[in-house]
Amino acid sequence: MTLADQTSQAGQDARQITTHRPVDGEPVGRYPVADAAEVATAVAGARDGARWWREQGPAGRRAYLLRWKSRIALRARELADLIAAETGKPADDALLEVMLTLGHLDWAAKNAARVLRRRRVRAGLINYNQHATVGYEPYGVVGVIGPWNYPLYTPMGSISYALAAGNAVVFKPSELTPGPAVWLAERWQEAVGHDVLVAVTGDGATGAALVAADVDKVAFTGSTATAKKVMAAAAERLVPIVAECGGKDALLVAADADLDAAADFVVFGAMGNAGQTCVGVERVYVVEAVRDDLVARVVERAQRLRTSGPDAQYGPMTLPAQADVVRRHVEDAVRSGTAVLGGPESIHGRVVGPVVVTDVDERSLAVRHETFGPLVVINSVASLDEAVERANATPYGLGAAVFTKDARAASAAADALRAGVVTVNSVLGFAAVAALPFGGVKESGFGRIHGADGLREFSTVKSVARQTRKAALNLLTMDRTEKDMHLVARMIPLLHGRSKGTRG
Repeated sequence: MTLADQTSQAGQDARQITTHRPVDGEPVGRYPVADAAEVATAVAGARDGARWWREQGPAGRRAYLLRWKSRIALRARELADLIAAETGKPADDALLEVMLTLGHLDWAAKNAARVLRRRRVRAGLINYNQHATVGYEPYGVVGVIGPWNYPLYTPMGSISYALAAGNAVVFKPSELTPGPAVWLAERWQEAVGHDVLVAVTGDGATGAALVAADVDKVAFTGSTATAKKVMAAAAERLVPIVAECGGKDALLVAADADLDAAADFVVFGAMGNAGQTCVGVERVYVVEAVRDDLVARVVERAQRLRTSGPDAQYGPMTLPAQADVVRRHVEDAVRSGTAVLGGPESIHGRVVGPVVVTDVDERSLAVRHETFGPLVVINSVASLDEAVERANATPYGLGAAVFTKDARAASAAADALRAGVVTVNSVLGFAAVAALPFGGVKESGFGRIHGADGLREFSTVKSVARQTRKAALNLLTMDRTEKDMHLVARMIPLLHGRSKGTRG
């Protein structure tokens, strides 16, 4: 069932969503708002689809997923144009989003059988008569709630791995960007033809209905505040969730860093997609000795960015209200810091020019809370250790970056940073590495997508112990003998009484 089908069935009085181009306000598409009953019907259909999907086995699922991937790839530009229309991002950025997404889909399809196969584990000396194995099974139906900033790449990080693990998926996209979800479901119907991937469009009530429906797991991407509500609702049925929430990611620059490279990545990480990247760069901590040099390089690059016209390097705010958030953060930042590029005057409706502010109070909104706009704060520190300490001082822990030529210092900083992912001498370098799991700590969420951990995230573990022969010491009986227990008493200190590697 695709939303194209649902749209054709929607009556004149049915509530609908109309999406608009953030660039000029022109309408893009109309989509129905699914109510609780329609969501329940979609989940029931996916439940049937899940049974069929599981029967295909790892090899069958791989073949279908690769067929679906091919359908997407052959019409990649069409999908990218739809993403660009609804988000406002440049078409080239949207096409890169498609490419990154297909890389993950390819990896998930080709590695699921290996990662999730049943494997033998050691039973231990005393359990020599047990053949022990661990295997992974699909949950059944996974509900995925996606964001608007990367409406393809981010939700597909859950969808690809959930499907490859053998689950059916009901996908509720953001009401700002439902087009890619509908498009994906249509390509699925062409390639596979079963209700294994179902899209339901709507508003927040539709998302709430999905969480409350008969799903077996929920994958949510969005704000920390909303994640808490999703988690509370899912807890009513003890349904597990994976949550990818916001970030306040820091980029650390040591005195020996390649400043040109660091400046390039600061601008890319902070301004790309108009700063609407969960794991972008919002804070920079640079060692004092190179602070002025880095700031000059960042400003020189940022002031050359084009924010309007056909060759714009980033677009307007996808969410209109986000410009107000950016304004509050910029105004708070300049109360204590110095605007070396832009300022409140850089905000023109939904278009926000690049803003760079230095020496901002660590208690500022622009330092403590997620901005999600093209604002970057650059503060100086005495050492890389101090930079790590400040980077860890917010409630968030999604990503971080370290720039230094000293491999040992980079490793120490990466170990000390409280973040789900750390890049060294780059920003977002992990995003295309499909084997690397991704997710946050603290208020940035929990659980992992991508890589082997992403496949296991959407699987339940089943352990099997098979007795292959009679045990020499029969303890699993109500008729244990005094001799048996005497041997147990002697074995405990022999097996566990000595601590290897310690003195005493």
